[in-house]
Amino acid sequence: MILNYIWIGFLLIAFIVACIQLIFFGNTQIFSDIMTAAFGSAKSGFEVSLGLTGALSLWLGIMKIGEKGGVLERLSHVVAPFFVKIFPEIPKGHPALASMFMNLSATMLGLDNAATPMGLKAMSEMQELNPEKDKASNSMILFLVLNTAGLTLIPISVMVYRAQLGAVNPADVFIPILLATFIAFIAGLISVAVIQKINLFNRVVLGTLGGISALVGGIIYFLSGLPKEQIAQYSSFAANFILLSIIISFITMALIRKVNVYDSFIEGAKEGFKVAIGIIPYLIAILVAIGMFRASGALTFLIDGIRWLVALTGVNTEFVDALPTALMKPLSGSGARGMMIETMKLHGADSFVGRLSSIIQGSTDTTFYIIAVYFGSVGIKNTRYAILCGLFADAVGITAAILLGYLFFH
Repeated sequence: MILNYIWIGFLLIAFIVACIQLIFFGNTQIFSDIMTAAFGSAKSGFEVSLGLTGALSLWLGIMKIGEKGGVLERLSHVVAPFFVKIFPEIPKGHPALASMFMNLSATMLGLDNAATPMGLKAMSEMQELNPEKDKASNSMILFLVLNTAGLTLIPISVMVYRAQLGAVNPADVFIPILLATFIAFIAGLISVAVIQKINLFNRVVLGTLGGISALVGGIIYFLSGLPKEQIAQYSSFAANFILLSIIISFITMALIRKVNVYDSFIEGAKEGFKVAIGIIPYLIAILVAIGMFRASGALTFLIDGIRWLVALTGVNTEFVDALPTALMKPLSGSGARGMMIETMKLHGADSFVGRLSSIIQGSTDTTFYIIAVYFGSVGIKNTRYAILCGLFADAVGITAAILLGYLFFH
């Protein structure tokens, strides 16, 4: 229901702002720009879905091998002590636990191509337990919000863009990004836990979160002591080595169990193709609305309004130039990336605003994209409070990114 109103709101605001541009500024081109953006976004949504087909087929094929080889069953038992505390609706040993763990692990490593297929598989498995098929379950909501928080240990893509745009030290935003995304992750977990009455003070939960905190601290300590040019190299090697090791371990276990690995892969790959086709209408719908909202100039008006309000308070307004990235981040990953690149080109990669836009880009994930893809893949229409909690995690992460930007670079 909330997504319905948000979608309608984007379209109505786009039309109203376009009328303002026409009446008060004489912009007769604005309606053409909006319709061009609508058709372009529809095409982009279809192309993104097709692009996902290959990754989905690959990783759901690998997951099917792991399932038949018994790896996912063993993995679900390993993560069960923590996961059953925060996902009480999911029985201990259920395959959804392993899929969720694989998804969140891939997200932490910055492996988006692997994370999405594993996340979609987890949603499919949770849907089997869901008594109301068109309504998001508690477990689905928590899982989605943790995804929108986008806890990423190694922000490789941000560092690559900074290097391409001439940053002296592309990795200087690494620690602020890691801190901001960790804060967003904790905020998302707490917001859902409060609504669902999950006990986060359980010893297992506290111990696991403490372990994650120690891991984050250890990574910061290790990488902060490396030469700047080695940080991206080390992180890229570690992520890809872990990923390849997972694939080989799945295949090895399947061989030990005398599973037909090739046939298992084909079986899973076929599921990937079906999932990719199923999410096309949901993805097109949200991307078209976002594209029209942006093309109408509504985003520009919003930024200018925020700048004016901040100026009235006497607070430093430098961060406002990085807000286009922040406002686009929940709406469109490619849009936010484009805003970050545009900001660095305009102000310089090593400027305060350039660094801040990079931190914001890495602080959270794309809430509306994830909702459209994940819920759309299983036909969920009633998202309940998932969007509100996801946007809360985004807001906390972006606020943390701004404060950390001032702390580290201003």
